[in-house]
Order: sequence, then structure tokens, then C-alpha cells
Amino acid sequence: MKATARRITQQGLAHEVEIRGHHFVVDEPTDAGGENEGPCPQELLAASLASCTAVTMEMYAKHKGWDVGQIEVECNFTAAERGSPTKFALTLRVPEACGEEQLERLRVIAAKCPIHRTLDGEVMFTERVERAAPAAT
Repeated sequence: MKATARRITQQGLAHEVEIRGHHFVVDEPTDAGGENEGPCPQELLAASLASCTAVTMEMYAKHKGWDVGQIEVECNFTAAERGSPTKFALTLRVPEACGEEQLERLRVIAAKCPIHRTLDGEVMFTERVERAAPAAT
């Protein structure tokens, strides 16, 4: 899986991100020096967790043959600060018609989405710096 970010402005912080042929803009809010052209990277992290959780719950329900209706996941994110860990608060909303057993199974499976497991587990990074060829004019 590959994501590429390229700056799209001379003075601001906006970047175009490309993933599998999809393009979208990531930027910082104006109070953080950006132009608010798109969500910031931390918002995308929260969106990744919310959407992955919702998709995982829906896939599980479909696999079980449950017609649970619309599932909504809200993610509130607080970045780590000195002495305090990063915090994610998920709210899972399912239709009232879901039974208690379905509700409990969906709650359990929600914590097994790939993004949740990634954030909850050990993460390793490697970085390298390369010189890019000058852009053709």
C-alpha cells in the first residue's frame, strides 16, 4: 500500500495525496498556518479509524446475514501531549432494532478493525531521504 503527498502551493501547507489513483487535498487549519483546503493529517487518522470500524462492523453483520441497517461511527481524537497518551473516543451508533446479542458482537468486532489493531499494536518506522531530480520545465 502506498500513499504519496506532494505540496501544491508555493507558500501554504496544502498537499495533494494520491492513493490508488484517488487524489485529495490535505492541509492545516488557518490557525495552524495552513489555508484550510482539506482535513489535516490528524483528522485523516481519526477518519481512518472511524471508517475502518464502520466497514468492519458492516462486513461482519453482512457475513452473519444480519440486516442491521445504517451504522455510524464517530471518532474524537486527542493528540498525545507530554505525559499523556493519544486518545481516541469512538461512539458506535446502530439502529434501535439491533438486539442485545448483535450489539455486543458488533462492539467486540469493532475493536478488531485493521486500523484499531494497528494503532493498538507495536508500530515500526523506517525513513530514508532521497534527492529528487529537478522537475522538467
